[in-house]
Amino acid sequence: MIVAASQFAPAAGDLEANVRTVAELVRSAGAEGARLVVFAELCLTGYEPSLIRETPALVLDEDDPRLDPVREACRAVSAAAVVNGPVRTDDGRPALTTLVIGPDGSLLARYDKQHLHGTEREVFVAGSEDGRFALDGLRFATATCYDNRFPALAERAAADGCAVYLASSVLVTGNDSLENVYPVRARDFGLHVVLGNTLGSNEEGEGIGFSGVWGPDGTRLADAGGVDVGFALARIG
Repeated sequence: MIVAASQFAPAAGDLEANVRTVAELVRSAGAEGARLVVFAELCLTGYEPSLIRETPALVLDEDDPRLDPVREACRAVSAAAVVNGPVRTDDGRPALTTLVIGPDGSLLARYDKQHLHGTEREVFVAGSEDGRFALDGLRFATATCYDNRFPALAERAAADGCAVYLASSVLVTGNDSLENVYPVRARDFGLHVVLGNTLGSNEEGEGIGFSGVWGPDGTRLADAGGVDVGFALARIG
């Protein structure tokens, strides 16, 4: 299977524009053979927790029609998309949620971030369940940014038969995760790790990009660089 680790600079609070960019990247990566495309934390709204708190219209539902362009792109190229945004929970409050949209446009999985960080705690509800789904005979785990600082998530993924660990993140200038988190999780638990990161300014700082893939021995297999919008491809499995 070919996976794509994507990156772009989301427009703060512009859901329509960000959905359009996500759909375009899914189509482009799918045209190059990607079966799965991983995006950054809060790629649908930009990493703007305070803005989300003040703007209820930015909160999505799982079946929100505003995500139809992404569903259509997935169907068009037969690829799954791992997208992240504020998604409503049963009590009406938002979680910081990863939605995995399958190659047929259906919802394969939902994962609500378990370890909230900073202002996120004032805006979102923490999740309590691990994220899992299967595609083309491979089992995947999902995690979101600060989650990855907690090795137990990757340890449980490996114990649960997952081969691939998907990390939707917002890494900004000064963050050491590219050296001290993602390759370590890969090596310690024998997982492929796929990072979708962000570019551009956001509430946390300046996104550094370098989306990519690590092999189970911790070696970098693909790197999107720190400047350009796009994606890095790697074959896994």
